[in-house]
Amino acid sequence: MGLNLILLGPPGAGKGTQAKKLVEKYGIPQVSTGDILREAVKTGTPLGVEAKSYMNRGALVPDEVVIGIVKERLKRDDCTNGYVLDGFPRTISQADALFSYLNECGCPINSVIDIRVSKEYLVKRLSGRRVCRSCGSGYHIEFSPSKGTGRCDNCGGELFQRDDDREDVVTKRLETYEAQTSPLVDYYEKSGLLKTVNGVGDVEVIFNDICKIIDGR
Repeated sequence: MGLNLILLGPPGAGKGTQAKKLVEKYGIPQVSTGDILREAVKTGTPLGVEAKSYMNRGALVPDEVVIGIVKERLKRDDCTNGYVLDGFPRTISQADALFSYLNECGCPINSVIDIRVSKEYLVKRLSGRRVCRSCGSGYHIEFSPSKGTGRCDNCGGELFQRDDDREDVVTKRLETYEAQTSPLVDYYEKSGLLKTVNGVGDVEVIFNDICKIIDGR
């Protein structure tokens, strides 16, 4: 049986970083909903064309379209030995559809790993991010500041805060995540699949905690 994982966690919890490390260690692909939606749109698959019609209007892509695109991705050869699902499912209806599909295929989810980080810490982590306008280098006003005030160490470019990193926007994103995804935590807890790790601290320590869960399955 393959290693089939779901990573849960709010924006800024470090899911992307941990998913990439899991890909390297276990040789399975990261299946990110955002990436595969963009790919389906770019390649013009029937579901991609449908998704694009919603995205162009600024509307949410309906569950059935997202689920269809995820199913198409999981059928590829590189998912034979497993995958890391990042950003999916986001709703109970998506979780139900995924459960039914994977059981039909005989390749159910092995573990759902919830990376826990407090809302207060996430607001500080995300709203403190700064990006260089010239070269795109990233900084953090507290955790990884530039040496010169408001200037990039690499090229001297101006550092700025992206709109979606403003404190009010971050707070709203986290509230949306909590409302949408907290039912998923209960859903997977009841199924006995949910494991939690502390997402605050050294990236390697968090990764080792995740690997202990996976290797002890």
